[in-house]
Amino acid sequence: MKYVVRERLFTVGDDYWIEDEDGAKAFLVDAKVLRLRDTFELKDPQGRLVAVIKEKALTVRDAMKIENSGGDVIATVRKKLFTPFRDKFHVELADGGELEIHGNLIDKEYRIEAHGDTVAEISRKWFRFRDTYGVRVADAADAGLLLAVAVCVDHLVEED
Repeated sequence: MKYVVRERLFTVGDDYWIEDEDGAKAFLVDAKVLRLRDTFELKDPQGRLVAVIKEKALTVRDAMKIENSGGDVIATVRKKLFTPFRDKFHVELADGGELEIHGNLIDKEYRIEAHGDTVAEISRKWFRFRDTYGVRVADAADAGLLLAVAVCVDHLVEED
């Protein structure tokens, strides 16, 4: 499945929709204001909470955690400490799995991989508009989790 993200600069209270490839609203990224840490909620079109994305406090390197609707941490996204030739992020999953994020994060041309297999591909080249990029999610992959990871990467790159 392919999703379309019309990015906006991350500012206080900046909400936006992620649409599916047919133009239907698939997920709302709801930025929460007046919080100590940057917080976003990912909701489905009916307003049900899919994930909560929070900036981790007091970490050596920037990180964000993704919680499920029950408040359990399901993933932590961190920038790798030393990456000499390209940007890399690492995702630790609560079930013990890992995801690697490789590519040009600033220009939104990167892949999310699990065990060497691409589970999501992010690209701005698919669109003519500068403020739009696509996220192609593999059929068997968790779209909500991978879109939450993409939101984390966007936010962490924007902060740098």
